[in-house]
Amino acid sequence: MSTHEHASEQSLETVMEELGKAARAAMEALALAAPDAKIAALKAAAAAMRADKDAILAANEKDMEVGRQRNLSGPMLDRLQLTEDRIEAMARGVEDVADLNDPIGEVLGEWDRPNGLRISRVRVPLGVIGVIYESRPNVTADAGALCLKAGNAAILRGGSESFHSSRAIHTCLAHGLRMAGLPETAIQLIPTTDRAAVGMLLSMPEYVDVIVPRGGRSLIERVQSESRVPVFAHLEGLCHIYVHEKADAEMAKSIAVNAKMRRTSICGAAETLLVDRAVAGNQLPGLIDALIDAGCAVRGDDATQAADSRVTPAEDVDWITEYLAPVISVRVVDGIEQAMAHIDRYGSHHTDSIVTEDQAAAERFLRTVDSAIVMHNASTQYADGAEFGMGAEIGISTGRMHARGPVGVEQLTTFKYVVRGSGQTRP
Repeated sequence: MSTHEHASEQSLETVMEELGKAARAAMEALALAAPDAKIAALKAAAAAMRADKDAILAANEKDMEVGRQRNLSGPMLDRLQLTEDRIEAMARGVEDVADLNDPIGEVLGEWDRPNGLRISRVRVPLGVIGVIYESRPNVTADAGALCLKAGNAAILRGGSESFHSSRAIHTCLAHGLRMAGLPETAIQLIPTTDRAAVGMLLSMPEYVDVIVPRGGRSLIERVQSESRVPVFAHLEGLCHIYVHEKADAEMAKSIAVNAKMRRTSICGAAETLLVDRAVAGNQLPGLIDALIDAGCAVRGDDATQAADSRVTPAEDVDWITEYLAPVISVRVVDGIEQAMAHIDRYGSHHTDSIVTEDQAAAERFLRTVDSAIVMHNASTQYADGAEFGMGAEIGISTGRMHARGPVGVEQLTTFKYVVRGSGQTRP
């Protein structure tokens, strides 16, 4: 099939409708698929990724070259780039999903009624899932694998900047499905970079059951405003580290540097460091030193600037900026209440962490901060489905409905009630 990059609106509508119909048919086939068939498909797809790594790297280099010509930022290029190690990690991630317990058919609850009815609540697939994502081509593998494992058909729409990479990865997924005797249309990639395809995908409730967007604020806002299909929201990661007055100084430095600098371009990277005024005099200089030594630029409030002349002033916009780069904003706060108030006002309800040896303070933070993931004495870089033992994730949902936090296999299911009787009629 051609890329349809110059297709007319009418022909694009035809392409999208064909994708939707094929996904619906595949979904019905998957409902009858044995767990072993899904495992076989994913294992074969992972093997194909390893075998075809040169083709995947060549496709990725095409995207990287276009990205450089378009002057994509350093973080965007980092998200886009594939290496042999990243392809191996991608293949292992698909295998990890394959090895997860199959959720479909799991009985979540079961009880008998006085009238003799036996009622069960049983886990079932969501149906057809549309996944819209930017930059990272590995999402093609993660999303396809997770949807398949949960018995869902998937329609994937990668970013234009990763078009060639995503196609090469999708070829491996299709190979796996074919080898396992499952319909290749169980995982489809929209074959065009035309932005109109996104709008059409959002307007196909007759074919698509859920939309999962993964990208920047502009993409999320567009999806939420235009979609006629339910959406799992994934807002940006405005993640915070709060150094409490009872924090261990060395632990605080280690966590702050790792949370910011391990990989700055992921949504779990810390963007703001909050330091309790009670320990700012002793700990703030060391924290700033450690961050700057690691190559991080520090922007701070007046108290932070006073602690180190290398700190540049933080503007109001810094508290709401997802840098995705080696930059962090630092603020000195008057206790845990002000820290939590700052997180509530400026955060994105993604991931926030407290560093403290005070268990009561930690529990207060964990109970009060309204984020999808809250942490105690741990780096926010652990905000990841694989690190949670979920194999992989499509994204981190920051909404409150249905799925919250890492969206893995279980989050891509729903349930239905199965009622077994012996001829009962209701009086």
